[in-house]
Amino acid sequence: MAFLLHESKLPVLPLAMLVFISILSGSLHASDPPLTLDHYASTCPDVFEIVKKEMECEVLSDPRNAALILRLHFHDCFVQGCDGSVLLDDTITLQGEKKALTNTNSLKGFKIIDRIKNKIESECPGIVSCADILTIAARDAVILVGGPYWDVPVGRKDSKTASFELAASNLPTADEGLLSIMTKFLYQGLSATDLVALSGAHTIGMARCANFRSRIYGDFETTSDASPMSEAYLNSLKSTCPAAGGSGDNNISAMDYATPNLFDNSFYQLLLKGDGLLSSDQELYSSMLGIETKNLVIKYAHDSLAFFQQFADSMVKMGNITNPDSFVNGEVRTNCRFVNT
Repeated sequence: MAFLLHESKLPVLPLAMLVFISILSGSLHASDPPLTLDHYASTCPDVFEIVKKEMECEVLSDPRNAALILRLHFHDCFVQGCDGSVLLDDTITLQGEKKALTNTNSLKGFKIIDRIKNKIESECPGIVSCADILTIAARDAVILVGGPYWDVPVGRKDSKTASFELAASNLPTADEGLLSIMTKFLYQGLSATDLVALSGAHTIGMARCANFRSRIYGDFETTSDASPMSEAYLNSLKSTCPAAGGSGDNNISAMDYATPNLFDNSFYQLLLKGDGLLSSDQELYSSMLGIETKNLVIKYAHDSLAFFQQFADSMVKMGNITNPDSFVNGEVRTNCRFVNT
Protein backbone atom coordinates (compact mmCIF):
# COMPACT_ATOMS: atom_id res chain seq x y z
CA MET A 1 0.00 0.00 0.00
CA ALA A 2 1.15 3.52 -0.72
CA PHE A 3 1.51 4.59 2.88
CA LEU A 4 4.00 1.80 3.61
CA LEU A 5 6.67 3.59 1.58
CA HIS A 6 9.29 5.50 3.57
CA GLU A 7 8.17 3.69 6.71
CA SER A 8 11.36 4.61 8.55
CA LYS A 9 10.08 8.15 8.99
CA LEU A 10 6.47 7.37 9.81
CA PRO A 11 5.94 5.31 12.98
CA VAL A 12 5.64 8.27 15.37
CA LEU A 13 4.56 11.27 13.34
CA PRO A 14 1.37 9.92 11.73
CA LEU A 15 -0.10 8.83 15.06
CA ALA A 16 0.59 12.24 16.54
CA MET A 17 -1.08 13.79 13.54
CA LEU A 18 -4.05 11.49 13.99
CA VAL A 19 -4.49 12.55 17.60
CA PHE A 20 -4.48 16.14 16.41
CA ILE A 21 -7.10 15.28 13.78
CA SER A 22 -9.26 13.56 16.38
CA ILE A 23 -9.15 16.60 18.66
CA LEU A 24 -10.07 18.95 15.83
CA SER A 25 -12.92 16.77 14.59
CA GLY A 26 -14.85 17.04 17.87
CA SER A 27 -18.13 15.39 16.94
CA LEU A 28 -19.23 12.02 18.29
CA HIS A 29 -16.93 10.61 20.93
CA ALA A 30 -16.90 7.85 23.50
CA SER A 31 -17.57 9.78 26.67
CA ASP A 32 -19.76 9.61 29.75
CA PRO A 33 -23.35 10.01 28.54
CA PRO A 34 -26.30 10.04 30.93
CA LEU A 35 -26.53 6.26 30.96
CA THR A 36 -27.08 4.14 34.06
CA LEU A 37 -27.32 0.46 34.92
CA ASP A 38 -30.72 0.91 36.60
CA HIS A 39 -32.44 3.11 34.02
CA TYR A 40 -35.23 0.55 33.53
CA ALA A 41 -35.30 -0.76 37.10
CA SER A 42 -38.79 0.60 37.81
CA THR A 43 -40.22 0.95 34.29
CA CYS A 44 -39.15 -2.37 32.71
CA PRO A 45 -37.30 -4.45 35.29
CA ASP A 46 -37.25 -7.63 33.16
CA VAL A 47 -35.69 -6.06 30.06
CA PHE A 48 -32.28 -7.70 30.50
CA GLU A 49 -33.82 -11.11 31.13
CA ILE A 50 -36.10 -10.80 28.09
CA VAL A 51 -33.21 -9.93 25.80
CA LYS A 52 -31.10 -12.72 27.26
CA LYS A 53 -33.77 -15.38 26.70
CA GLU A 54 -34.47 -14.25 23.16
CA MET A 55 -30.76 -14.21 22.30
CA GLU A 56 -30.33 -17.67 23.80
CA CYS A 57 -32.92 -18.97 21.35
CA GLU A 58 -31.35 -17.16 18.40
CA VAL A 59 -27.78 -18.31 19.08
CA LEU A 60 -28.92 -21.85 19.86
CA SER A 61 -30.66 -21.99 16.48
CA ASP A 62 -27.54 -20.66 14.71
CA PRO A 63 -24.31 -19.65 16.50
CA ARG A 64 -23.54 -17.26 13.63
CA ASN A 65 -26.39 -15.05 14.84
CA ALA A 66 -24.07 -13.86 17.62
CA ALA A 67 -21.72 -12.27 15.10
CA LEU A 68 -24.61 -10.69 13.18
CA ILE A 69 -25.84 -8.81 16.24
CA LEU A 70 -22.34 -7.79 17.33
CA ARG A 71 -21.64 -6.38 13.87
CA LEU A 72 -24.97 -4.51 13.84
CA HIS A 73 -24.06 -2.82 17.12
CA PHE A 74 -20.64 -1.78 15.84
CA HIS A 75 -22.08 -0.35 12.63
CA ASP A 76 -24.70 1.52 14.65
CA CYS A 77 -22.26 3.14 17.06
CA PHE A 78 -19.85 4.37 14.38
CA VAL A 79 -22.59 6.37 12.63
CA GLN A 80 -24.26 9.11 14.71
CA GLY A 81 -23.38 7.22 17.88
CA CYS A 82 -25.28 4.25 19.36
CA ASP A 83 -28.75 5.53 18.51
CA GLY A 84 -30.40 2.73 16.55
CA SER A 85 -30.06 4.62 13.27
CA VAL A 86 -28.70 1.51 11.51
CA LEU A 87 -32.04 -0.21 12.09
CA LEU A 88 -34.10 2.32 10.12
CA ASP A 89 -35.55 1.29 6.77
CA ASP A 90 -35.65 3.66 3.81
CA THR A 91 -38.87 5.62 3.46
CA ILE A 92 -40.10 8.38 1.16
CA THR A 93 -38.82 10.96 3.64
CA LEU A 94 -35.79 9.19 5.13
CA GLN A 95 -32.74 7.55 3.58
CA GLY A 96 -31.46 4.88 5.92
CA GLU A 97 -27.97 3.42 6.28
CA LYS A 98 -28.68 -0.16 5.23
CA LYS A 99 -27.89 0.38 1.54
CA ALA A 100 -24.59 2.17 2.10
CA LEU A 101 -21.72 0.30 0.46
CA THR A 102 -20.22 -0.57 3.85
CA ASN A 103 -23.54 -2.11 4.99
CA THR A 104 -25.24 -3.63 1.97
CA ASN A 105 -24.73 -7.42 1.77
CA SER A 106 -22.93 -7.13 5.11
CA LEU A 107 -25.55 -6.48 7.77
CA LYS A 108 -28.11 -9.04 8.82
CA GLY A 109 -29.90 -9.77 12.07
CA PHE A 110 -32.54 -7.06 11.78
CA LYS A 111 -35.34 -9.60 12.23
CA ILE A 112 -33.73 -10.77 15.46
CA ILE A 113 -33.93 -7.24 16.87
CA ASP A 114 -37.53 -7.00 15.61
CA ARG A 115 -38.48 -10.12 17.54
CA ILE A 116 -36.82 -8.92 20.73
CA LYS A 117 -38.46 -5.50 20.38
CA ASN A 118 -41.91 -7.07 19.93
CA LYS A 119 -41.42 -9.17 23.04
CA ILE A 120 -40.36 -6.15 25.09
CA GLU A 121 -43.18 -3.99 23.73
CA SER A 122 -45.68 -6.58 24.92
CA GLU A 123 -44.22 -6.33 28.42
CA CYS A 124 -43.23 -2.65 28.62
CA PRO A 125 -44.76 -0.66 25.75
CA GLY A 126 -42.97 2.53 24.77
CA ILE A 127 -40.23 2.23 27.38
CA VAL A 128 -37.09 0.53 26.01
CA SER A 129 -35.25 2.04 23.05
CA CYS A 130 -34.11 -0.01 20.08
CA ALA A 131 -30.60 1.37 20.63
CA ASP A 132 -30.54 -0.12 24.12
CA ILE A 133 -31.97 -3.43 22.92
CA LEU A 134 -29.20 -3.74 20.32
CA THR A 135 -26.52 -2.85 22.87
CA ILE A 136 -27.76 -5.41 25.41
CA ALA A 137 -28.21 -8.05 22.71
CA ALA A 138 -24.62 -7.56 21.52
CA ARG A 139 -23.32 -8.21 25.05
CA ASP A 140 -25.46 -11.34 25.39
CA ALA A 141 -24.39 -12.55 21.95
CA VAL A 142 -20.74 -12.48 23.03
CA ILE A 143 -21.44 -14.32 26.29
CA LEU A 144 -23.45 -17.04 24.53
CA VAL A 145 -20.49 -18.02 22.34
CA GLY A 146 -17.99 -18.08 25.20
CA GLY A 147 -16.98 -14.44 25.53
CA PRO A 148 -16.77 -12.13 28.55
CA TYR A 149 -19.53 -10.47 30.56
CA TRP A 150 -19.80 -6.73 31.09
CA ASP A 151 -22.43 -4.47 32.60
CA VAL A 152 -24.41 -2.52 29.99
CA PRO A 153 -25.33 1.07 30.92
CA VAL A 154 -28.69 1.96 29.38
CA GLY A 155 -30.88 4.98 28.76
CA ARG A 156 -30.17 5.66 25.08
CA LYS A 157 -32.81 7.22 22.88
CA ASP A 158 -33.55 6.24 19.31
CA SER A 159 -32.64 8.79 16.67
CA LYS A 160 -35.20 10.20 14.26
CA THR A 161 -32.54 10.42 11.57
CA ALA A 162 -29.98 8.26 9.81
CA SER A 163 -26.90 9.10 7.77
CA PHE A 164 -26.18 7.25 4.55
CA GLU A 165 -23.18 9.53 4.04
CA LEU A 166 -21.59 8.83 7.45
CA ALA A 167 -22.18 5.10 7.02
CA ALA A 168 -20.14 5.33 3.84
CA SER A 169 -17.33 7.38 5.39
CA ASN A 170 -17.08 6.46 9.10
CA LEU A 171 -17.00 2.67 8.95
CA PRO A 172 -13.68 0.88 8.37
CA THR A 173 -13.46 -1.36 5.32
CA ALA A 174 -11.77 -4.71 4.78
CA ASP A 175 -8.99 -3.40 2.53
CA GLU A 176 -8.28 -0.21 4.46
CA GLY A 177 -4.81 0.61 5.76
CA LEU A 178 -3.94 0.81 9.43
CA LEU A 179 -3.55 4.60 9.58
CA SER A 180 -6.89 5.19 7.93
CA ILE A 181 -8.67 2.82 10.29
CA MET A 182 -6.89 4.34 13.26
CA THR A 183 -8.14 7.76 12.16
CA LYS A 184 -11.71 6.50 12.18
CA PHE A 185 -11.33 5.05 15.67
CA LEU A 186 -9.69 8.18 17.04
CA TYR A 187 -12.51 10.25 15.55
CA GLN A 188 -14.92 8.26 17.73
CA GLY A 189 -12.77 8.79 20.82
CA LEU A 190 -11.42 5.23 20.70
CA SER A 191 -7.74 4.34 21.07
CA ALA A 192 -5.31 1.96 19.40
CA THR A 193 -5.97 -0.43 22.26
CA ASP A 194 -9.71 -0.26 21.57
CA LEU A 195 -9.05 -0.88 17.88
CA VAL A 196 -7.07 -4.07 18.49
CA ALA A 197 -9.42 -5.36 21.18
CA LEU A 198 -12.62 -4.67 19.23
CA SER A 199 -11.10 -6.23 16.10
CA GLY A 200 -11.02 -9.42 18.16
CA ALA A 201 -14.77 -9.65 17.52
CA HIS A 202 -13.67 -11.23 14.23
CA THR A 203 -12.98 -14.38 16.20
CA ILE A 204 -16.62 -15.13 15.30
CA GLY A 205 -18.50 -14.46 12.10
CA MET A 206 -18.02 -14.73 8.37
CA ALA A 207 -16.62 -12.53 5.61
CA ARG A 208 -17.71 -12.26 1.99
CA CYS A 209 -15.34 -13.18 -0.83
CA ALA A 210 -15.62 -9.62 -2.13
CA ASN A 211 -14.01 -8.43 1.11
CA PHE A 212 -11.06 -10.83 1.15
CA ARG A 213 -10.34 -11.47 -2.54
CA SER A 214 -7.62 -8.82 -2.74
CA ARG A 215 -6.01 -10.25 0.39
CA ILE A 216 -5.75 -13.88 -0.74
CA TYR A 217 -4.57 -12.97 -4.24
CA GLY A 218 -2.35 -10.21 -2.87
CA ASP A 219 -0.04 -10.27 0.14
CA PHE A 220 -1.36 -13.37 1.94
CA GLU A 221 1.66 -15.46 0.95
CA THR A 222 3.95 -12.60 2.01
CA THR A 223 2.60 -12.45 5.56
CA SER A 224 1.88 -16.17 6.00
CA ASP A 225 4.41 -18.48 7.66
CA ALA A 226 4.11 -20.85 4.66
CA SER A 227 3.32 -23.84 6.87
CA PRO A 228 1.40 -26.75 5.30
CA MET A 229 -1.68 -25.70 7.28
CA SER A 230 -1.45 -22.11 6.03
CA GLU A 231 -0.96 -23.27 2.44
CA ALA A 232 -3.96 -25.59 2.71
CA TYR A 233 -5.99 -22.72 4.16
CA LEU A 234 -5.05 -20.40 1.30
CA ASN A 235 -5.93 -23.04 -1.29
CA SER A 236 -9.29 -23.54 0.38
CA LEU A 237 -9.94 -19.81 0.33
CA LYS A 238 -9.09 -19.58 -3.37
CA SER A 239 -11.51 -22.39 -4.15
CA THR A 240 -14.20 -20.49 -2.24
CA CYS A 241 -13.30 -17.13 -3.77
CA PRO A 242 -12.27 -17.15 -7.46
CA ALA A 243 -9.88 -14.48 -8.65
CA ALA A 244 -12.27 -13.17 -11.29
CA GLY A 245 -14.04 -10.10 -9.95
CA GLY A 246 -17.77 -10.58 -9.42
CA SER A 247 -17.56 -14.36 -9.49
CA GLY A 248 -18.48 -15.75 -6.09
CA ASP A 249 -18.60 -12.33 -4.41
CA ASN A 250 -21.15 -13.56 -1.87
CA ASN A 251 -19.34 -16.80 -1.00
CA ILE A 252 -18.31 -16.70 2.64
CA SER A 253 -15.51 -17.91 4.86
CA ALA A 254 -14.97 -17.77 8.61
CA MET A 255 -12.68 -14.97 9.79
CA ASP A 256 -11.29 -17.38 12.41
CA TYR A 257 -10.98 -20.79 10.78
CA ALA A 258 -9.64 -22.38 13.98
CA THR A 259 -12.71 -21.80 16.20
CA PRO A 260 -15.30 -19.97 14.06
CA ASN A 261 -18.19 -20.25 16.52
CA LEU A 262 -16.25 -19.70 19.74
CA PHE A 263 -15.35 -16.30 21.15
CA ASP A 264 -11.69 -16.73 22.10
CA ASN A 265 -8.24 -15.32 21.31
CA SER A 266 -7.42 -17.63 18.39
CA PHE A 267 -8.05 -14.71 16.00
CA TYR A 268 -4.85 -13.09 17.28
CA GLN A 269 -2.93 -16.35 17.01
CA LEU A 270 -3.87 -16.49 13.33
CA LEU A 271 -2.55 -12.95 12.88
CA LEU A 272 0.80 -14.05 14.37
CA LYS A 273 0.94 -16.76 11.70
CA GLY A 274 0.11 -14.18 9.03
CA ASP A 275 -3.19 -15.93 8.29
CA GLY A 276 -5.61 -13.05 8.91
CA LEU A 277 -8.43 -13.27 6.39
CA LEU A 278 -8.99 -9.53 6.00
CA SER A 279 -6.21 -7.15 5.05
CA SER A 280 -7.40 -4.69 7.68
CA ASP A 281 -7.00 -7.35 10.38
CA GLN A 282 -3.55 -8.55 9.31
CA GLU A 283 -2.39 -4.93 9.20
CA LEU A 284 -2.72 -4.81 12.99
CA TYR A 285 0.26 -7.17 13.21
CA SER A 286 2.11 -6.88 9.92
CA SER A 287 2.05 -3.17 9.12
CA MET A 288 5.39 -1.37 9.47
CA LEU A 289 3.45 1.40 11.19
CA GLY A 290 1.77 -0.81 13.75
CA ILE A 291 4.32 -1.00 16.55
CA GLU A 292 1.71 -0.48 19.25
CA THR A 293 -0.94 -2.61 17.58
CA LYS A 294 1.53 -5.43 16.90
CA ASN A 295 2.50 -5.59 20.57
CA LEU A 296 -1.18 -5.75 21.54
CA VAL A 297 -1.84 -8.57 19.06
CA ILE A 298 1.04 -10.53 20.59
CA LYS A 299 -0.28 -9.82 24.10
CA TYR A 300 -3.84 -10.95 23.35
CA ALA A 301 -2.63 -14.01 21.41
CA HIS A 302 -0.86 -15.23 24.56
CA ASP A 303 -3.22 -13.92 27.23
CA SER A 304 -6.92 -14.60 26.68
CA LEU A 305 -7.86 -13.05 30.02
CA ALA A 306 -6.20 -9.75 29.06
CA PHE A 307 -8.11 -9.82 25.77
CA PHE A 308 -11.43 -10.54 27.48
CA GLN A 309 -10.94 -7.76 30.02
CA GLN A 310 -9.99 -5.20 27.39
CA PHE A 311 -12.72 -6.29 24.99
CA ALA A 312 -15.33 -5.79 27.70
CA ASP A 313 -13.93 -2.36 28.59
CA SER A 314 -13.76 -1.32 24.94
CA MET A 315 -17.32 -2.48 24.27
CA VAL A 316 -18.60 -0.30 27.12
CA LYS A 317 -16.56 2.60 25.77
CA MET A 318 -17.91 2.10 22.25
CA GLY A 319 -21.43 1.78 23.62
CA ASN A 320 -20.98 5.20 25.20
CA ILE A 321 -20.46 6.91 21.85
CA THR A 322 -23.44 9.19 21.80
CA ASN A 323 -25.37 11.41 19.51
CA PRO A 324 -26.19 14.41 21.74
CA ASP A 325 -29.12 15.27 19.49
CA SER A 326 -30.83 11.96 20.19
CA PHE A 327 -30.84 12.64 23.92
CA VAL A 328 -32.66 15.91 23.31
CA ASN A 329 -34.81 15.09 20.28
CA GLY A 330 -34.77 11.31 20.25
CA GLU A 331 -37.58 8.91 21.02
CA VAL A 332 -38.37 5.31 21.90
CA ARG A 333 -39.48 3.76 18.64
CA THR A 334 -42.44 1.42 18.63
CA ASN A 335 -41.02 -0.32 15.57
CA CYS A 336 -37.24 -0.29 15.27
CA ARG A 337 -37.44 0.07 11.49
CA PHE A 338 -39.41 3.32 11.46
CA VAL A 339 -39.52 6.65 13.24
CA ASN A 340 -42.71 7.06 15.26
CA THR A 341 -45.50 8.89 13.47
